Amino acid sequence: MNAPTTFDGGMIGRPTPRIDGRLKVTGTACYPSDFPLEDTAYAYLVTSAIARGRIKAIHLEEAQQVEGVLDILTYENTKGKVRKVRAFSGGGYTSTTIMPMDSPKVWHDGQIVAVVVAETYEAAREAAHKVHVEYDERKPKPGFDKRRPQPRQISNPLSSSDPQTGDAETAFQHADVKVEAYYTTPTQHHNPIELFTTTCTWSGDQLTIYEPSQFVHGLKNGVAKQLNMNPEKVRVISPFVGGAFGSKAALTPRTAFVALAAKRLNRPVKLVPTRSQSFDVSTYRAETQHLVKLGADRNGRLTSLHHEGWEVSSRPDNYKVAGTETTSLLYACPNIYTKVHIVHADRNTPGFMRSPAEVPYVYALESAMDELATALGMDPVELRRINDTMVNPIDQKPYSSRALMACYDRAAEAFGWSKRNPEPGSMHDGDWLIGWGCATACYPTNVAPAQARVTLAPNGRARVQTAGHDIGTGAYTAIALTAADRLGVPLENVNVELGDSSLPPAPVAGGSNATASICNAVAMACDEIRERLAQGAVHADGQLAGADPGDLRLSQGKLVAPDGKSEPLKEAIMRLGFGPVEAHAKYTPEIASAPVKLMGHKLIEGGISAMTSGSSVKDHVQYAFGAEFVEVRIHKRTREIRVPRIVGAFAAGRIVSPTTARSQLLGGLIWGVASALHEATEIDERVARYVNDDLAEYLIPVCADIKDVEVIFVPEEDHQVNALGIKGLGELGNVGTNAAVANAVYHATGRRIRDLPIRIEDLL
Repeated sequence: MNAPTTFDGGMIGRPTPRIDGRLKVTGTACYPSDFPLEDTAYAYLVTSAIARGRIKAIHLEEAQQVEGVLDILTYENTKGKVRKVRAFSGGGYTSTTIMPMDSPKVWHDGQIVAVVVAETYEAAREAAHKVHVEYDERKPKPGFDKRRPQPRQISNPLSSSDPQTGDAETAFQHADVKVEAYYTTPTQHHNPIELFTTTCTWSGDQLTIYEPSQFVHGLKNGVAKQLNMNPEKVRVISPFVGGAFGSKAALTPRTAFVALAAKRLNRPVKLVPTRSQSFDVSTYRAETQHLVKLGADRNGRLTSLHHEGWEVSSRPDNYKVAGTETTSLLYACPNIYTKVHIVHADRNTPGFMRSPAEVPYVYALESAMDELATALGMDPVELRRINDTMVNPIDQKPYSSRALMACYDRAAEAFGWSKRNPEPGSMHDGDWLIGWGCATACYPTNVAPAQARVTLAPNGRARVQTAGHDIGTGAYTAIALTAADRLGVPLENVNVELGDSSLPPAPVAGGSNATASICNAVAMACDEIRERLAQGAVHADGQLAGADPGDLRLSQGKLVAPDGKSEPLKEAIMRLGFGPVEAHAKYTPEIASAPVKLMGHKLIEGGISAMTSGSSVKDHVQYAFGAEFVEVRIHKRTREIRVPRIVGAFAAGRIVSPTTARSQLLGGLIWGVASALHEATEIDERVARYVNDDLAEYLIPVCADIKDVEVIFVPEEDHQVNALGIKGLGELGNVGTNAAVANAVYHATGRRIRDLPIRIEDLL
């Protein structure tokens, strides 16, 4: 258990505008591809036109005639230069084991087959279009078969956990009320506004990489392994990231090739893949299929829960997100069976996408819970209340805190749920059918090792350095608030430096762990500074002589005792020397004794270590929860769908930065609506190719789709999760929203749509 810490009611939890907001809105924030480098050459990718087969020949003659072309990399001149690395699914650095340009083999459409480098971007693009590739093409498998998977049909499963308890099948057969249904979710792509850029430059044997990254230390160590280098010779710089959502968490093959091109030319090389190419050179959310069987007694208590999932992966990789670890512990049930299978296809390897496991898996369970409520003739909220639990039904570990029903009560009241007529199709407004739906949001509370260096100067200015990342989530602000709070200085006096692998290491900005991990490290460093100042003050002549150093705190630029006696910060610092006071802290969270998900890396050495997962802590379970209510309006004749309002209430421990936290939850709710009604990567099944690989045809919500979004914070204290009591919430907001929308569509129309996204044609 983490000992609770004390605070003076300072900056933590105070609504504050983003400290980096002005930089971003004025265009002065420097993203990785913005760094000016002298004599930069430009790279352009040539990607495969087939999804399965081999390269017979690459003809470069015409491309080499384009003025300004400097080099063209293919498997014929890079073979053996770039080492293969471990699969990301096994805990390594990379998003895939597919190493393009290592051989003539083609694993998927859009695979990199050549890199053209020229004096200008335009010349590189022109030459790339003149590279002619001959293929020996074979018929690809695009994904799932048309027919539904057969229950318990195993397709190359990984050895990860499939939670089970009791006898779910027998209990289902004897249940008073039963629900059995298949649900599907489509392929979805991250599509951050900032593309997947890479710029590499060498200074002797020192490589510097400018690349948007959610894990600069992982990128540094991964590239070093690929190029057989000492990691200390690699530096990654990524102070701002223009959106990521998981797509920039792992090393992709492009980076090593840009580094190799820069080495061959002895000058910086910049790559900016096109939006279309980004669909193939990075990762995506895999499509899934689910079989959910729920059994209950006539009072609504679950007696059986069966959740089986199938996920598409690439042909060589066993990547899967396996979300049954969450769905198996969400509700009280004595008999649970889960299983997750992989279906291999001729596609690029999927990867983490915001709430990777929970979005598809909780969608299936929460949709089935709504179907069970209908079968019981019970209010969906009450069904969840009856099955609420304070322990994990698999192993009986208690939750550190669980305010799920408090979230439902707050959100239901704000939404006006009591006015709902439960009869499908009974609520309308003129030509519009009205549907109300709800669903549970949940996400594990993850934490990871982190380090931070804090420097406090006599003038009261503080400097915080850590190789963490701000991917648009507000990390700069949350970290600055923590330091300002613990050091007792104004927020404007705190300067935060992030996104540079030369800084003290920090974990991947994923798994909603960054705020909890880094802010605890920052607080530890600040507390060390306070302790050193206090020790100096109580052992010297002055107002605080003889005081208990543990009672002294930093507040408003002073070192203050409980009786009100104080000493100016400048005097306290100068007593220790003539320069700033510096502290370097290493935060190490409690690690489970049982095996946990491999989601991170050792921060310095570059090996593998485990981020503590919310369901795998030694003696308890730690999750953040929420309840989401959605209203849909469906036109009676055209079946046009609108979502005029959403209410979400969330309990996520201590909120460090309410302004940016609200922004995260609001964005998550909107994304959840997109998951339900808009987002799907369409695939030409004849050739296993993505066809809507741009922002014109890849649908996302606009203002006309969603009118009002309300976010409610439900107060929650939990000092078992970490000393600051922080639960991550960046990925919480978009879990369950797709199910709430689907449930509302059923309430409005009486039609149960189980395959996402729900489009007009599904309701005609």
